[in-house]
Amino acid sequence: MPRTALRICPLCEATCGLTLTVDGGRVTGARGDRDDVFSKGFICPKGAAFGDLDADPDRLRAPLVRVDGELREATWAEAFDAVAAGIRPVVETYGPHAVGVVLGNPNVHTMAGALYPPVLIAGLGTRSLFTASTVDQMPKHVSSGLLFGDANAIPVPDLDRTDHLLLIGANPLESNGSLCTAPDFPGRLKALRARGGTLTVIDPRRTRTARLADRHIAVRPGTDALLLAATAHTLFAEGLVDPGDLAPHLQGLGELAAALDAFTPEAVADACDVDADTIRALARELAAAPTAAVYGRIGSCTVPHGTLASWLVDVLNILTGNLDRPGGALFPQAATDRTPRPAGPGRGFALGRWHSRVSRHPEAKGELPLAALAEEIDTATGRGEPIRAVIAVAANPVLSAPDGDRLDKALGSLDFMVSVDPYLNETSRHAHVVLPPPPPAQSPHHDFAFNTLAVRNQVRYTRPAVPLEPGRMAETEILARLVLAATGMHGADPAAVDALVIDQTLGRAAREPHSPVHGRDPEELAGLLTGENGPERRLDMMLRLGPYGDGFGADPDGLTLDRLLAHPHGIDLGPLRPRLPQPLRTRSGKVELLPGPIAADLPRLRAALDERPGGLVLVGRRHLRSNNSWMHNVPALTGGSNRCTLHLHPEDAEALGVRDGEPVRIKGAGGEVTAPAEVTDVVRRGVVSLPHGWGHDRPGTRTRHAAADPGANVNQLLDGSLLDPLSGNAVLNGVPVEVAPLTAAVTKTFRALT
Repeated sequence: MPRTALRICPLCEATCGLTLTVDGGRVTGARGDRDDVFSKGFICPKGAAFGDLDADPDRLRAPLVRVDGELREATWAEAFDAVAAGIRPVVETYGPHAVGVVLGNPNVHTMAGALYPPVLIAGLGTRSLFTASTVDQMPKHVSSGLLFGDANAIPVPDLDRTDHLLLIGANPLESNGSLCTAPDFPGRLKALRARGGTLTVIDPRRTRTARLADRHIAVRPGTDALLLAATAHTLFAEGLVDPGDLAPHLQGLGELAAALDAFTPEAVADACDVDADTIRALARELAAAPTAAVYGRIGSCTVPHGTLASWLVDVLNILTGNLDRPGGALFPQAATDRTPRPAGPGRGFALGRWHSRVSRHPEAKGELPLAALAEEIDTATGRGEPIRAVIAVAANPVLSAPDGDRLDKALGSLDFMVSVDPYLNETSRHAHVVLPPPPPAQSPHHDFAFNTLAVRNQVRYTRPAVPLEPGRMAETEILARLVLAATGMHGADPAAVDALVIDQTLGRAAREPHSPVHGRDPEELAGLLTGENGPERRLDMMLRLGPYGDGFGADPDGLTLDRLLAHPHGIDLGPLRPRLPQPLRTRSGKVELLPGPIAADLPRLRAALDERPGGLVLVGRRHLRSNNSWMHNVPALTGGSNRCTLHLHPEDAEALGVRDGEPVRIKGAGGEVTAPAEVTDVVRRGVVSLPHGWGHDRPGTRTRHAAADPGANVNQLLDGSLLDPLSGNAVLNGVPVEVAPLTAAVTKTFRALT
């Protein structure tokens, strides 16, 4: 008998509520949950295809263990025995840093990925941590850390109340939003315009979002920071700076004005290919709007000055008085955030506490650049041991990191590798053990990370919509057992991992003077926790200790897991509210407008005023039916306009002798790839665009649909040497490439293969 079940969608950052139709143990349909307190029924093609992804026949159903060079199905006990036997000798012989931990983007879309990797990293004691953040958002974390003292204090635009929204390097009509969790982002932008607001989009492509805008500025790729610096300069030069209520919380306003003195609109105009009058208009419109918000995303992060661009986004919000006020950019307050501490000076944020072994890249937020993973494995130096073992959790860096060919070979040389992944893909095919999590319908869901970035405070939790199949292991248990196997406690009860975290967290909370449980007995508090298992008990603990929690009885009306379960469509916690100075963790207790590392990097930006790259430059692009490399094995989400083609402008195509639909060779510093040309004026002249996440043509994978139409791996065009120096983020946009049509003979072969 078919039934319905609720599930929060884990397939992008919008976190929409779904109503699933379930027949037996199979999801047969998905629609938007109209009663969801946050998404109110919105759904995109990814959510609608939830059942197809959930039932993908290529998902692994049992662990794989490498025997005599071949991966074979094994029992869970055999798999974890192999993990312990592979990881522990590396740690004991070469030390913990010889084990690299690689975390992919899907970790932030699961409960297990949020709860257990921090325990794994701490238990191992390794500094060899690499995540998807350094091919995506690390510049924003670093700029927030330097400005506010907390790398996770990221203001988000108050979309539903702003009068003026300036987007740079963002295409939320395709991405559904990023570092800004907002179900129905397209509807919110249309509502902005319907109420008389203004939308400005800065992007080298005329994206779907840009077509909706009042003004589209087709900036030269990679010059985002210059354009933003000139906008800030104009605010100072024309006396438009008005921080308003922010003024008591700011440090360094005068020094900031002096630091931006060289970035006049005239000075940056040629480099950005944006005329000076347009730049001044941007500044005047921001200053004149009743409320305004500047929002930058991946296009402004994955460039040579990504941290400076991210910093300047917040600088503009501050100079116009729009940080921390309704209609501007505000700091969300998630239900599982730690108990807010009293305002005052904090420890601040430090960069470069250690460095990578080969190229001496500084760590940022405890991470090393993903672009450096290959050299950390395959290059010997006199500084410590190479990485000899890798634990990859929901990660496919062969496709997502620069120079996948080199990383492919490096992973093949490891002493040991374990991959937690539902697929045998381009990365997990190298593993000695593959641990497959169950389909998402069989897992619980709460958004720990995305609620800290949401445009409205709310809290939702859904238990598994479908019971765990026989032979499957819950993802939370997989990661708990992985922690035990990797840290020398193999064979212990996996519940011990959750018990340890609960004991440590409650002990710390009981010692903190501002905690609602200060002075209470941690053991007594642990006994009050509810939930069916360790992960639910941890969620209950975090809710009770959080800003809306019951404080273990201190506030009878506060949040608990039981109360949340009684509201299956979620609990609305209200609009974003001003919070300064409480979120600040800087040593001064103020917003530090010109931190030392930023000031030290500004000469590099000044040098860029004279740079004029010739030839073509490459940018990426998103599609509404894609999320990195995850979903290309789902037929419902590929085909149509979601194709791996090279966009190039008609005039560039004519000059190169390229015809629409014909294959072209694209060459960069890291190698070359071939893709069909798509001649279109949505890109500006001098710019070509190839989407991310494709390249499913390596042998030994088991993703049949993806392999049938593999596309080209855009990151193979990069050699990994171009990084934003402050954040270690890979430069993926604005990189020079060469494009040429294939010869007639090669074209004929290409057509036959595709």
